[in-house]
Amino acid sequence: MSLAAPLPSSPRIPEPASSDITYGAPYTYLAPAEDRLPLIFASPHSGQHYPDSLRTALCVPLIDLQRTEDAFVDDLFSSAVGRGAGLLTARYARTFVDLNRDPLELDRRMFDGPPPRRCGIPGPRVEAGLGCLPKVGARGQGFYRSQLDPVEAEARLRDVHDAYHRHLSGELARLKDKHDMAYLVDCHSMPSRQPSRRPLAEIVLGDRFGSSCGGRLTSLIEKRFRRLGYSVARNAPYAGGYTTLRYGRPLRGLHAIQIEIRRDLYMDEVRVQRSAGYSQLSRDIGEVVADVAAFVKRQLSRA
Repeated sequence: MSLAAPLPSSPRIPEPASSDITYGAPYTYLAPAEDRLPLIFASPHSGQHYPDSLRTALCVPLIDLQRTEDAFVDDLFSSAVGRGAGLLTARYARTFVDLNRDPLELDRRMFDGPPPRRCGIPGPRVEAGLGCLPKVGARGQGFYRSQLDPVEAEARLRDVHDAYHRHLSGELARLKDKHDMAYLVDCHSMPSRQPSRRPLAEIVLGDRFGSSCGGRLTSLIEKRFRRLGYSVARNAPYAGGYTTLRYGRPLRGLHAIQIEIRRDLYMDEVRVQRSAGYSQLSRDIGEVVADVAAFVKRQLSRA
């Protein structure tokens, strides 16, 4: 099965709009020296690039947007390449384009004219300003001083969101065709404190209640984090996003799981800087990555 074609719930990618606006290099993909494992670790929210088109439109300090990043998550999982897996990391900030949202999740009220694409029925995330083109920062305050140009918005979707998922779907399809299986670990971080929610576990694993990833891999990751001393929850409050929904098909040999890491474990959430806990967490995640790689290698040997 090829993942290059969009799933039924995904919108058709339109032809590029006629525009001089372009955005390049939306991701970095590091592949192992040898194509050893059908395994990809991805970090869609660790991008730190804020184009001028975004910066000049802001009515809040840039730090309010930076506090929404999954800062340093790409570095935390950087050992994946040495273990035979690919590492896909975003370049653009999640407030520029959210790669873990369906491109249908657009707020038509954001645009100075018709929206750049068809909009789905507004859900809670869109109503909260957290659609594919977000409009609120860490404090929940709107950060645009005026409505977006639909042509510029389409360039973001086309050159960043579409390009990222075109690469990811193509790589997973290639690995699946070669090995008859493929695994995706989508890597994220979460604020340590959230309004109206109980204290979060330190690690939250999202497999969409078993529908996006086989239970053995989810259990293996949970057990390793627990042995390392972390509190772990499954699917609460994060069960997985657009990425796990789009790519996870365990009955077809395609597994996608989301890992959320509580930010106070490794960073100063106000200053967006590494803390004293970073080194230990990095070592521990290296052990988790090694366990996942060994698991995938065992599946290959049994195929």
